[in-house]
Amino acid sequence: MDGNTCSSLFPLHRCKTLHLIRHAQGVHNVEGEKDHKAYMSHELFDARLTPLGWSQVDNLRKHVNACGLAKKIELVITSPLLRTMQTAVGVFGGESHLDGSSVPPLMVENAGNSGHFAISSSNCPPIIAVELCREHLGVHPCDKRRSIREYESLFPAIDFSLIENNEDVLWKADVREPNNDVAARGSKFIDCCNKDWEQKIHLWLWSRKEKEIAIVTHSGFLFHTLQQFGNGCHPSVKDEISKHFANCELRSMVLIDKSVIGSDPPTTNYPGKIPQGSDLPSDVASEKHPEENCTSN
Repeated sequence: MDGNTCSSLFPLHRCKTLHLIRHAQGVHNVEGEKDHKAYMSHELFDARLTPLGWSQVDNLRKHVNACGLAKKIELVITSPLLRTMQTAVGVFGGESHLDGSSVPPLMVENAGNSGHFAISSSNCPPIIAVELCREHLGVHPCDKRRSIREYESLFPAIDFSLIENNEDVLWKADVREPNNDVAARGSKFIDCCNKDWEQKIHLWLWSRKEKEIAIVTHSGFLFHTLQQFGNGCHPSVKDEISKHFANCELRSMVLIDKSVIGSDPPTTNYPGKIPQGSDLPSDVASEKHPEENCTSN
């Protein structure tokens, strides 16, 4: 039935809901809109959020709480750049961090010259930094990350264990990552099927138990990654999936495991026939006993 029909059915336990979020407004967005050449400025290295960006974060935080999404999110994955991590902790973190607290803060006060108060890690989902979902790599200093050691001091409760290199070895000053390479990287990130990466990032997505996952990333990464999806859908659905994200926009999408990568069993299915008893379907019974369907003359 899947061919050209409007609907398809898949087992619920083979699906995950991904809540895709582009970071809030960064200083590079403002300067780049004024003059595209500003993206080459080293003053925009690892661009932080603007005050307006923090307002966008506050509004998204209110939304995810009002619609009940905040209670459903089991895991947050973030690109390891200042603006995405600030967005992630601002939306899904706890309240302001109090000195003397027994838990480390998600973000320390004034992290990255943000002028923002410290954010608590209490009562919030785990947040993991993953390099695969970074923005277009190379040339633009705003897309280059700091060392992991520096990030660990700014975001003590974010998990950086999946990042192998302390320094940024992916960003090149003279080579901008081609669009096709961004899309391929996005495919690795979404599908987790590439054998070179499977053992390195096997702790998340299909091999994890979380079903509701928020992913905080970047406009270019989202656009080129999502262009690969929805090709069998109505054009309006394809557009809904792949159009450019606004700052701090959230779109929720269902990821389907059509293979058997996901190993977790269904949690809501019920086997039936408890207690045991006869339950042969009538059409099967008719096939087994055709003589009972004959009428006598």
